[in-house]
Amino acid sequence: MPFTIATWNINSVRLREGLVSRLLTDEAPDVLCLQECKAPVDKMPLETFAALGYTHCVARGQKGYNGVAILSKLPMTDAGDRDFATLGHARHVAAKLENGVTIHNFYVPAGGDIPDREQNPKFGQKLDFLTDMQHWFAADRPHKAILVGDLNIAPREDDVWSHKQLLKIVSHTPIEVEQLARTQEAGGFVDITRQDIPSGLLYSWWSYRAADWDAADKGRRLDHVWATPDIASAAHSSRVLRDARGWTQPSDHAPVFATFDL
Repeated sequence: MPFTIATWNINSVRLREGLVSRLLTDEAPDVLCLQECKAPVDKMPLETFAALGYTHCVARGQKGYNGVAILSKLPMTDAGDRDFATLGHARHVAAKLENGVTIHNFYVPAGGDIPDREQNPKFGQKLDFLTDMQHWFAADRPHKAILVGDLNIAPREDDVWSHKQLLKIVSHTPIEVEQLARTQEAGGFVDITRQDIPSGLLYSWWSYRAADWDAADKGRRLDHVWATPDIASAAHSSRVLRDARGWTQPSDHAPVFATFDL
């Protein structure tokens, strides 16, 4: 049975409840993974989404920061969470569908503005988070799994508007790109988006600081859909819903989609 999954850093699910509802109504993915919900679970507008057919939810939240949620039209069970790098943040949650697929929803720390762990502890936390992910996947290599989320790293040269100008900017520095590659390798994951769209500039995030984000188009691909090799060949129809970045009071991220025939 084919199902479509989407991932979206919503930057406050309460503030953008209407945008989530619009996406669920217009695009109707079977599963939507949200990051940066910025609310405890009991404060998330889950009843609104349930009324639209998304009656299943697995989430982890905290007041004002972080927070991840998996909304689904398909039955699923809570598959737990992990406190990577022992930060005490709600940055990971997993759910298992009835077809046996486990979905991991991640919100990797942004890492601050200075790419140096001595000058900027947040950058060190980001690297430690990725290292912990690597160890976890290496110790228990996943199978029949999809990993999505805001990984806060644009790994390829064509995942950023200017490779040369962003080499020293957090999210595209060589050390981050290397760490993400090690994380992907530890889990044996396939980058589904780039499997479907193998070349060309591709972004999922545009800064709020740009006066006209669309015309400037200085984006980065920070949001990802990965899958384990046993199901990667079943994936297709990857896309970024760029238009959502232009909705009223938007998130600075756009949703990323993929469909799996399983």
